[in-house]
Amino acid sequence: MTAATSTALPVLILHTGDPDDTLKSQFGGYAEQLSKAAGLATDDIEIVAVHEGQRPQLPAQYRAALITGSPAMVTDKEPWSEDTAAWLRDAAAAGLPMFGVCYGHQLLAHALGGKVGYNPSGREVGTQTVELLPQASGDKLLAGLPPTFPAQMLHAQTVLQPPPGAAVLARSDLDEHQMIRIGRNVFSTQFHPEFGPDFVRAHLERYGRRYAAENLDMPDLTANVRATPVAGELLRRFLDAYAPA
Repeated sequence: MTAATSTALPVLILHTGDPDDTLKSQFGGYAEQLSKAAGLATDDIEIVAVHEGQRPQLPAQYRAALITGSPAMVTDKEPWSEDTAAWLRDAAAAGLPMFGVCYGHQLLAHALGGKVGYNPSGREVGTQTVELLPQASGDKLLAGLPPTFPAQMLHAQTVLQPPPGAAVLARSDLDEHQMIRIGRNVFSTQFHPEFGPDFVRAHLERYGRRYAAENLDMPDLTANVRATPVAGELLRRFLDAYAPA
């Protein structure tokens, strides 16, 4: 656990898993990638490895929470994951600004009354196009963004049904719930704002045989990987808009 030493309340990073050791050694773990994309220094954050049994403090001890991706599946309902879901319910009730990514997106939906499962359209990987929906209009997090933009995807499960009252802000060809807002200040994306193209290329190379066996077009997916600057700025925009230091 990395404890914050600044006078401002820290940003909590709920660390829910990591890439395999080879990718982690090259690119860092998911908490590290998320904090870097959010522009956070070491003394601005508290990383809590919930997948290893660590537990966060009460929501009032943080100015925001970010939830990482994970190789785990929300539908397995592992004890650490269900404990984290209960914490997220308390945090949402307390009004804590939160942003979940991939597993974090699904875990927030599960915690707050939505439904998660395997995507009926299949695995979505590589750089894909995200389309903003009408409910995104007027949201200060998304103000000024283009109507479509590329984003990095690596997921098999998805949010099948958003929580009651949630606003669906974006979609992709294979996923109708790419971005969700719950209440005023809880956001989540199925896509990965924190991933760079080098990480995605390395992941596709490492898992190419498995994905090819699922009839994914690996040469096309690999050739299409590119930078995603619009998606990549969302975590910083979220903190600036909803949880400034």
